[in-house]
Amino acid sequence: MSKELFVREVEAEYTASTRWVHWIRFFSIIALTVTGFYIAYVFVAPEVSSEPTLFLQAKMRMVHEIFGFILIAITIYKTYIFFFDKSKVEKLEIVSAKDFVSPKAWIAQIKYYLFLGEHPRLKGVYNPLQFAAYVMLYLMVALLSLTGLILYVHIYHDGLGGALYPIMRWFEALMGGLANVRVIHHIAMWVVLIFVPVHIYMVIFNSIKGKEGALDAVVSGLKFKRKNH
Repeated sequence: MSKELFVREVEAEYTASTRWVHWIRFFSIIALTVTGFYIAYVFVAPEVSSEPTLFLQAKMRMVHEIFGFILIAITIYKTYIFFFDKSKVEKLEIVSAKDFVSPKAWIAQIKYYLFLGEHPRLKGVYNPLQFAAYVMLYLMVALLSLTGLILYVHIYHDGLGGALYPIMRWFEALMGGLANVRVIHHIAMWVVLIFVPVHIYMVIFNSIKGKEGALDAVVSGLKFKRKNH
């Protein structure tokens, strides 16, 4: 009787650039969430002092903007390598799009999650549900970046803010005004915050049930191979 066994051989799952993007994005989202909540609702105030230097709101805004631009930069970089990187591992991400449009792959993956079937052998690095979730994440990050830049140009009128002002004003009008921009910014943030715990749960689920080192791969870039014996 044949039985599926694991061997100690490993194969590349993620490149170093993909792992760096993942963790920079992770810490950026944490920093943006904490500082964003503070900007919207001040939940701690500095001790009262006669010194006119306790600009905690301004400091939080500065940190928020720094990590906002970091998130924009790595998103642009990741989008570039997704479409144009020639490495074998990066190409597997594009291959995942083929599984995404395959009804057979969707059914097999859902059956696996419901404990009704074996782990589907997909061609890409992401299963259809993962790919859909990542597409949604990037759409929300793009929306957060756009609305964040609109808010940014209303604070800084020189330099980059001044250069982007005419362009961002057009998007502001398209969204129905500055008040709507803030609402959209907050809604997109909540979509990302819902994604994060679900993503963590599914990574742990796949790591435990799949036994391929899925959780380790985001650090080492490697996963275990499966072979039938």
